[in-house]
Amino acid sequence: MLYPVVWKNNSVLLIDQTRLPNEYAVVEIHRSEDMAEAIRTMIVRGAPAIGVAAAYGMYLGAREIETSDRTEFLQQLEKVAQLLRSTRPTAVNLFWAIGRMMQTAYETIGTVAEIQQTLLETAQTINTDDIQTCQAIGNHGLAALPKTPEKLIILTHCNAGALATAGYGTALGVVRSAWREGRLTRVFADETRPRLQGAKLTAWECVQEGIPVTVITDNMAAHCMKQGLIDAVVVGADRIAANGDTANKIGTYSLAIVAQKHHIPFFVAAPLSTIDFTLIDGSQIPIEERHPAEIYQIGDTILTPSGVEFYNPAFDVTPAELITAIITEKGVFAPDELVKLHTLSQQIFNHY
Repeated sequence: MLYPVVWKNNSVLLIDQTRLPNEYAVVEIHRSEDMAEAIRTMIVRGAPAIGVAAAYGMYLGAREIETSDRTEFLQQLEKVAQLLRSTRPTAVNLFWAIGRMMQTAYETIGTVAEIQQTLLETAQTINTDDIQTCQAIGNHGLAALPKTPEKLIILTHCNAGALATAGYGTALGVVRSAWREGRLTRVFADETRPRLQGAKLTAWECVQEGIPVTVITDNMAAHCMKQGLIDAVVVGADRIAANGDTANKIGTYSLAIVAQKHHIPFFVAAPLSTIDFTLIDGSQIPIEERHPAEIYQIGDTILTPSGVEFYNPAFDVTPAELITAIITEKGVFAPDELVKLHTLSQQIFNHY
């Protein structure tokens, strides 16, 4: 199994996802500033993985603070939190993990050194819990998939696999569970413009595990559905509002529309930490806009004429009415049933 975020020898090891699939490289992170840059530049990406990385980033920042005064330490730690919060605005797991680390710091009684040690242990717990969460999502998702045909072809968008989590994956966690139980024939992976996470990362993960995978361009999905090539769609999420509206990689919304048109179930797979109960609906989800070079340039090749303008939102919001069900580690829920999870999520995660 792939583990994109690993604590080892007092540093964080990140699989550099910007170099895949052509090169497998590991980046060693020692400072909170370097972790913030790794998140910002998408060396590590995927909402749950960002959360885990940010948790470790909080510890790295905590151990850099040179004071024995508790109040001063907490003030400096808040600056580390602000740095990490500023990296990616849409993925709520980032803010949840930072909030949990700050809560740990405030609630830990003892010396600064004891707080620092507890922060490391909390980050490691977040890491371990996420792997277990993804495995539970995979199992619940397997039970939720259509019963016919006996073996399914699943379409996914972007990358919500082991690389996007602490391991196993959310949407690809469902795929992995289906493959291991003999319920999967093949994965269709949208290439996912403009950064091509589907073509580069999802396809790479499937190849590593021996799962048959077919890459299609984003605008081929409707055609494939019309041809009867797709039995279900499973995607991940970066933030889910209380009513079930879901932010995910740009192109997810249009995929949900065509899935509904062709009567194909559309599932969102995500941990409880991705549900933001402070937001009434998807209109309140902040949408990150990224540099236009992601659109007009691949490598050293410029794709567009000079003088044109660009619009590059990284995410879109899929309305709840287009979502068949949301698969979590606590079970499978219709979007309008998420309110049942509110108290549970507060008890488990203490959302900030």
